[in-house]
Amino acid sequence: MSVIGEDHLRGVMFKDINADEDDAQPTEIESLCMNCYENGKTRLLLTKIPFFREIIISSFTCPHCHWTNTEIQSAGRIQEQGVCYTLHIKSKEDMNREVVKTDSATTRIPELDFEIPAFTQKGSLSTIEGLLDRAVAGLEQDQPTRRATDPEVADKIDQFIQRLQKLKDVAEEFTLIINDPSGNSFIENPFAPQKDQALTVSYYKRTPEQNIGPLWGTVEEEKAGNDVDTMRNEVLVFSTNCPECNVPASTNMKLVQIPHFKEVIIMATNCDSCGHRTNEVKSGGATEELGTRITLHITDPSDMSRDLLKSETCSVLIPELEFELGMAALGGKFTTLEGLLKDIKELIVMKNPFVCGDSAVSDTSEKLELFGKKIDKIMSGEMDAHIVLDDLAGNSYLQNVYAPDPDPEMKIEKYTRTFEQNEDLGLNDMKTEGYGEAET
Repeated sequence: MSVIGEDHLRGVMFKDINADEDDAQPTEIESLCMNCYENGKTRLLLTKIPFFREIIISSFTCPHCHWTNTEIQSAGRIQEQGVCYTLHIKSKEDMNREVVKTDSATTRIPELDFEIPAFTQKGSLSTIEGLLDRAVAGLEQDQPTRRATDPEVADKIDQFIQRLQKLKDVAEEFTLIINDPSGNSFIENPFAPQKDQALTVSYYKRTPEQNIGPLWGTVEEEKAGNDVDTMRNEVLVFSTNCPECNVPASTNMKLVQIPHFKEVIIMATNCDSCGHRTNEVKSGGATEELGTRITLHITDPSDMSRDLLKSETCSVLIPELEFELGMAALGGKFTTLEGLLKDIKELIVMKNPFVCGDSAVSDTSEKLELFGKKIDKIMSGEMDAHIVLDDLAGNSYLQNVYAPDPDPEMKIEKYTRTFEQNEDLGLNDMKTEGYGEAET
């Protein structure tokens, strides 16, 4: 099959979720019912949700025993980092938040000492209330047998189910934690693009155990050592697969020295098949001893042309818009200030799954459209604003156009990281001294 044929086939198979389109029809296949072992029907819909990439929605029904089962599976790649969502639930409105939970995610409610381990449930696209309903249904499933064989255990489970039912009515505040090493789970922020005070999102590097076989069927890539002088003078090319169409492609990598800063590694992938392009920036140096906070007062449209390096550990804040973008949300980027603002607008307004289709809410759409217009005004110089780059690792950079003299509109602060911030970077358990010493 030609490359063009593969690209066309992928476009036909995966359709965007859109309430106004009728051509995204599910595929029906005959399959075995695991309840009565008669033949039933499975309906498959291959679709794309903005921000979550491609997914496979499946629904099984058996006409003989009337057993049903629905689930979702990610058809995209595993993200570079795991993600952990911590939501403090205070009201009934929080129960309506939409949730994407993959089968690799662990769900916990600390107040009840309750945990649903990874791979014990299939992936689902639901709400917070739907997650609790599913947990209750799972606990009730074997209760008739328990009441006959072990009444004491059955009574304790009944009491626990009642506590879960009370949480559905938000009789008391509680915390929901979804930890997904694959990075493909998600909890809705109904206040987007503003920061959600009740929701905390943190990203982390997977452990070697999480990267190997039992979880993903993949082996952590071996890191080949390259001579630094060679990397400075040439562009290294290595083979990879396109993250969109999975066709073989090439990634270019170059070590670049940023004036008045440090060395960075720029990686770019361009797919000749589907036209998809990605670029990523990695710091070429070590984590700094202090974090860095860069604040720029945008006073002129010429500020948009300032070079900017945003590392994976850098958060972006725009105080005038009450907006905060967590670290790793856009990955590492070497661009201009205008390019960063355009990427933020695209991520929040254009790729937000709750702006289009069945998930769209008029109030949310209006707020996001207004946010996009304010971003445009900042870029055109019509709106006074500040932009803050807060990098825990100290590896981000914003061009000083007055260098080597100080920039009157830019403030650079160094600060000592807290224990929690070092924990996010994985520094608390890292040993960097004494490896070359002989054992005594």
